[in-house]
Amino acid sequence: MEYIPLIMFAIIFIALTAGYPVALTLSGTALLFAFGGELAGVFILSDLGFLPGRLFGILSNQTLIAIPLFIYMGITLEKTHIAEALLGNMSLLLRNLKGGLAVAVIIVGTLMAASTGIVGATVVTMGLMSLPIMLKQGYEPSIATGTICATGTLGQIIPPSIALVLLGDVLSNAYQQAQLSMNIFNPKTVSVGDLFTGALIPGLILVALYIIYVVARAYIHPEELPGLEPEKRTDINRTLIFRQLLSGLFAPLLLILSVLGSILTGVATPTEASAMGALGASALALSRGELKRITLSEICLSTLKTTSMVFFVLIGASVFSLVFRSYGGDELIQGLFSDMPGGKWGAMLLVMGIVFLLGFILDFIEITFVVVPIVAPVLLTMGIDPVWLGIMLAVNLQTSFLTPPFGFALFYLRGVAPSTISTTAIYRGVVPFIVLQLFLLLILVIWPELVSWLPDKMKA
Repeated sequence: MEYIPLIMFAIIFIALTAGYPVALTLSGTALLFAFGGELAGVFILSDLGFLPGRLFGILSNQTLIAIPLFIYMGITLEKTHIAEALLGNMSLLLRNLKGGLAVAVIIVGTLMAASTGIVGATVVTMGLMSLPIMLKQGYEPSIATGTICATGTLGQIIPPSIALVLLGDVLSNAYQQAQLSMNIFNPKTVSVGDLFTGALIPGLILVALYIIYVVARAYIHPEELPGLEPEKRTDINRTLIFRQLLSGLFAPLLLILSVLGSILTGVATPTEASAMGALGASALALSRGELKRITLSEICLSTLKTTSMVFFVLIGASVFSLVFRSYGGDELIQGLFSDMPGGKWGAMLLVMGIVFLLGFILDFIEITFVVVPIVAPVLLTMGIDPVWLGIMLAVNLQTSFLTPPFGFALFYLRGVAPSTISTTAIYRGVVPFIVLQLFLLLILVIWPELVSWLPDKMKA
């Protein structure tokens, strides 16, 4: 009977792999085990009495209010078509360089990631804008699609990121739970702002790795990432293009810096900053004459759908975790990790390996709400730094968007890519970028200060 929590987890895994809805799978499986356990005399049904309080806590959670506001901000900025102008001007500046167009895509994609935080929106937008241009210039299809997919996933790690908001809330609860289990009754806290701050340097390192890779590949295999042929090059007023680039970049960059700056300096909480970002994005769209009634309706409807999905999964995960813990799942996981060779590092390696493998078939939201609440309290009890753990998980979860066969970034791009590009080419193109993300994880293991230095400085 002590292995019932593992059986629950296995059934969840099988059901999700079969394609059943996440929220209904989590809550339905948990309730079946609860009522079945009551009939078998191994579960106390009154434990479900804690569920209303948990659900009320979710709906009244101030941190989670940031989710719909950041989603609204991202969708609004996507609808303003700012990225199209930025990509056009950036491409003109770098058009004569080998790999210059790929570098432009990465830079513009990074700015989109910092403004939207929504992977699907970034991949689709960049796919529609840049893929035809890259193919027309002679780029190898796998390189073009791999660059777009990988750049689109930067919204997972570069704040403001929906993934970091969700991870921040889960880790905050896990950190308090871990400290209480160690009889620390005045627990420290970890916030979404801490994760935002800790993610900045790793996010920029990953962008630099992407750029170094495409530039190096352009010089090693110039036929795969060509610049314009000499006879097709035209004289352009680089000063004028640069001014247009700065002009188009000023407003969205000011909005991004205002949102992130207010969080990093402690002037505003992530929730307050998200409200400012939503208002600023609306003002920017209004100033460009693009916040029409129909557009506003589309933005609000998209925001409602995405937010409802996130909270529905969160409620299902809350039901699952309540039943899981009632069956002694916490103690079982802690016992398994305690017996793991290598101590906390062996346990950390196991968790990261499991998360990476699950990323091949599960979405980051599923992993965040199902796996992280189970393993995080145990790892934190063993002495793992919560902010470092959060960033390691965020980078690892980022790979879930790229790993075949079910990487969502691959599906997003497949939906907008021309039929002449094979799915195999898209899969092949993302492999080097997955390796770069794993390399970043290794860097963060060797130099954890890359995560902790900035948060420590901001708190000093």
